[in-house]
Amino acid sequence: MRRILIAGNWKMNLTALEARVLVASLRSDIDRDAAALARDRDVLIAPPAVLIPAVSQALAGASIALGAQNMHFEDQGAFTGEVSAPMLKGFGVTHVILGHSERRHVFHENDDLINRKILAAARHRLTPILCVGETQHEHDAGRALEVVLTQLQAGLSGLYPQHRGEVMVAYEPVWAIGTGRNATPEQAEHVHGAIRESLRDQFGQEIADSIRILYGGSVTADNVDSLVSKPNIDGALVGGASLKADSFARIVRARVD
Repeated sequence: MRRILIAGNWKMNLTALEARVLVASLRSDIDRDAAALARDRDVLIAPPAVLIPAVSQALAGASIALGAQNMHFEDQGAFTGEVSAPMLKGFGVTHVILGHSERRHVFHENDDLINRKILAAARHRLTPILCVGETQHEHDAGRALEVVLTQLQAGLSGLYPQHRGEVMVAYEPVWAIGTGRNATPEQAEHVHGAIRESLRDQFGQEIADSIRILYGGSVTADNVDSLVSKPNIDGALVGGASLKADSFARIVRARVD
């Protein structure tokens, strides 16, 4: 069975002090259940880049993994404002979110750029979490699968065989991110199943069946159980609800039927 992953994407929120307080509150809540939770799930938080050093210190000795929200595809160079894979690894970062809808639609990142980042992350043994998802207009036009699978295949193109099983995918319908709307478990499972089938075509059944596919888009303590109980939904990429220790801790304890 694939392990569940509950990942918190803090986006551009919190100061260093607030981040330390949040981590301490989260640890006090879930550390007591760490052994039980570790049987079938992993937990990850991805703070803004400037907070990674503080969060790395606050997580020392915890079972919670540290992720980043973005990275450049080059190791170094004249790229003002960017961070590289070696920089992230120096603070214990193990995962990096790439291709998030806000990177695509606010910062105009295209599939080619996202693919270069995926390949760079894999080369440095960072686990890339490739985000895919359709807009409201694309959803209403019946193009959800077309858009999602195009993003998926382009994002993962060119991966060496040894890296293919190390990636993750997050399906985040753009119309559900930060809107309070979310895909029903049945809608999400339908897209996740199509993603799994596309991965089988791209990488073969064994690798495709091992890749974790997360759902993101207004995930809350109230809907997480019904989502992760679906066979192809392997966890959640959580936005706003990850900024409060009690709500995120409840999501971490999602019940899988």
